Amino acid sequence: MRPYILSEINWKTIQETHYKLAVLPWGACEAHNYHLPYGTDIIEADRVAAEAARIAWEKGSRLVVLPVIPFGVNTGQYDVKLDMNMNPSTQLAVLRDVVDVLNRHGIHKLVILNSHGGNDFKTMIRELGLQFPSMFLCQCNWYQAVDQKEFFENKDDHAGEMETSVIMHLTPELVRPLSEAGDGAAKKFRITGIREGWAWAERKWTQVTKDTGVGDPRKASAEKGAKYFKAVTEKVGNFFHEVASADNNDMYV
Repeated sequence: MRPYILSEINWKTIQETHYKLAVLPWGACEAHNYHLPYGTDIIEADRVAAEAARIAWEKGSRLVVLPVIPFGVNTGQYDVKLDMNMNPSTQLAVLRDVVDVLNRHGIHKLVILNSHGGNDFKTMIRELGLQFPSMFLCQCNWYQAVDQKEFFENKDDHAGEMETSVIMHLTPELVRPLSEAGDGAAKKFRITGIREGWAWAERKWTQVTKDTGVGDPRKASAEKGAKYFKAVTEKVGNFFHEVASADNNDMYV
């Protein structure tokens, strides 16, 4: 039993523990090139949250990790078979219910640990912050916590070298041979402002990539994944500890 994983603990333990922080891992269920499982983002969210929580717990923080939400925003992948879309409005409804439970039970800090690029909780946090003024709400994209260039040769957007390495480390039995993987080549927008990043439009996934990947996975390895996972979870764990220790009424310097 890990005392910081809600699905593993019992009511006696929960009654005896004064939790300062809840962590909600949020993934997606979608195609990840030919070689990675549809649950890649779910696995990553679950494992990063658990290991980071262990680190924070051992520093003295009392936090609880909620079960992973397995579906993310996949509106741009509507034509990819069995990519499971959850609309942002549905995410807001789910998140509101979670926040309501935490607020009622006196856990007034929530970190959404995001594992999917299509998820964006900023506007939801703004709206829910108004409805639940006692709550501190924030999102954390674990895959942005450390610089990928320190660990990988090729930048990963989706199912590339980083994600492949991480899944090779965490669940190697779910990874098909890299010889079967597509190269992850992706087209870019013709429109200059969008291509440069100061304008935005949703990508139509099957027009962008032929293998559903965006990023070359062919130099991935479990060893790279292990080093990256350790660096990420240490940084995210320290973040959890800092949030858990913070005073909701004294957040600014």
